[in-house]
Amino acid sequence: MILVSSLAFFLVVFLMAAIAVAVAWMAFLKTRVEESDAVQRDLAAGDESLSPEESPLLRNERLSTITLWDSLLSRFDVGEILKTRLAQAELDWSVGRVTSMMLLMGAVTLAVLTRLIPSWAALLAAAGAAYAPYGYIVRRRDKRFLKFRENFPDVLDSLARALRAGYPLSAAMEMIAAETAPPVSVEMRRTSAEANLGRGWPHALESLARRVPLLEVNMFIAAVQLHARTGGKLSEVISGLAENMREAIALQGEVRSLSAHGKLTGLILTILPAGIAIMMMVVSPGYMETLFHHPWGKNLIAAAVICLLLAHFVIRKLVDIQI
Repeated sequence: MILVSSLAFFLVVFLMAAIAVAVAWMAFLKTRVEESDAVQRDLAAGDESLSPEESPLLRNERLSTITLWDSLLSRFDVGEILKTRLAQAELDWSVGRVTSMMLLMGAVTLAVLTRLIPSWAALLAAAGAAYAPYGYIVRRRDKRFLKFRENFPDVLDSLARALRAGYPLSAAMEMIAAETAPPVSVEMRRTSAEANLGRGWPHALESLARRVPLLEVNMFIAAVQLHARTGGKLSEVISGLAENMREAIALQGEVRSLSAHGKLTGLILTILPAGIAIMMMVVSPGYMETLFHHPWGKNLIAAAVICLLLAHFVIRKLVDIQI
């Protein structure tokens, strides 16, 4: 037993040391890449004969500053998916940073919990910890899309009034981009800039649909493209879209208010067993110590916690009604 404990201790120490060395090496490589980029920018600033492909003003499309990690991520679709999610969440993070953070959090969680809980529970906890950065990105993306959806009808009303006043579409888009609040203003300004810099409105609108994959945005793009082909009063079409979107948002708010009761019930049912266990440990410690000292005790506790978490997410999924 002492030999097994010693081996487990040295394994944890070795794993932590390996993680620390890996993080230090990645930081060193990133510093070297940043210094090299700074030198190239300084050289480019004094050399006007650089071609557009060599210009430092172009956006860096690399997934990671580490060449090996960048080549590995570029071979799989997960790199492009993460890159799209980061852009939609409006986070200035690199894909390499996110994936390294996920691996680091998973490895540290696994190393810490291996000796405290059963191995299968430690693996599940490590998977949850590794998913945490991506979950934060998705949650931030959903919040941004929700805010965009709530403000988009008012922006369409402003666009319709500008069109009725005689403004062309490009000037109206620039005007509402300057007057509205983020995130709608950011996307409208970017769309207008892409269209005015020679890419054309069809390509700019397609880019907007990729950046903001919402039904409301697709309906707006379809209306603009249909108007460009057939003509007509675009201001009236946009006004009708804004009114329909506003009614849909009001209906979604009513549904969310009705489903809030189910979400609160699921939260209470999740917390209640933990509260009862804590109360029993205070009132009758000997009654709960049997569970801690029994050979199957830790497995049963870990299984109970995982079942509670799964039940909580299942309840939230059931009451989350999509319209």
